Amino acid sequence: MSEREKWAALRKARLYFQRPENPGFLVSETAEAGPLVPVFTSLEGLARFAGACGWASTTVEDLVGLLPEGVRALVDPLDKRPFLLDAEALRDADAGGAE
Repeated sequence: MSEREKWAALRKARLYFQRPENPGFLVSETAEAGPLVPVFTSLEGLARFAGACGWASTTVEDLVGLLPEGVRALVDPLDKRPFLLDAEALRDADAGGAE
């Protein structure tokens, strides 16, 4: 599968994240990567990261549209290959930039 095909499949994938008390996302400020929202490809991954918590889920495509300006998602931060996700990454994949 090409990188472009992987990104196309990922758009519809479901991601899980810790649900805050108020609508929105729990954003972590990092010195190196800026503001990030940790998201997970499974509930088990979220549980390893946050323990027992309230959670929500959405598709990758919807998540990118919902993130505040300048905030990116860090997918599976505890896994061997975490990656950053933002609108630019999806646009690059659409244009063939992720190949």
